[in-house]
Amino acid sequence: MAHVHLQDGSFSLFWVVVWWAAALVLIGVSLLILRSRKTDQKKITVAAFCTAAAFAVFQVSIPIFGGVHLTLTPLIGILTGPLTGSLVVLIVNILSAAIGHGGYGLIGANTLINIVEVSVGYAVFRLSKPLMPGLFPRAGIATVLGLLCGNVAMILIILVSGIQGVSQDMSAVLGGLSLIAAINMGVAVVEAFITGLIIAYIGKVRPDMLGSGGP
Repeated sequence: MAHVHLQDGSFSLFWVVVWWAAALVLIGVSLLILRSRKTDQKKITVAAFCTAAAFAVFQVSIPIFGGVHLTLTPLIGILTGPLTGSLVVLIVNILSAAIGHGGYGLIGANTLINIVEVSVGYAVFRLSKPLMPGLFPRAGIATVLGLLCGNVAMILIILVSGIQGVSQDMSAVLGGLSLIAAINMGVAVVEAFITGLIIAYIGKVRPDMLGSGGP
């Protein structure tokens, strides 16, 4: 899904620092808020499982249009919330970069993109409960909207940063990125279906894991 699949050197050092700094600020705020709250051991366990599952899914490439993959970021947001979810996606991006899935310098940018997906997925799932009590459709819509916002964030980050060594003008780059985003959103439908099934199942067997977003 939305992920800057470029190697180190694609962004200038200035933009690498900017996106890393922005990501670290958000992570720092998340840590400060989490430290001020009572430790929820159950949520920590869920976050650990989400980290392992997301890292595994990140590495499974679907051979469509050069390779796409699921992220589970909206699912992470629904199950852990945006604060803990931010830490989860940071760890997943660091581990992914360690095995060559994107450069180390792009961890900041990719973490920001994934935080957008986590936060929007969480917010839509929670806020749409009065209008749509069913877990499956609510989780599916939250996933689609979360991943849509993640793709928009990806496009904006790349357009603002520029890609070193690419001579295409802005319109050509935007056209290419829009095509990638369109493909990603096609896969987002599949991820929305999977997320909807998972959340619906959890709602039946462990509704307490969904907090106030459950039935």
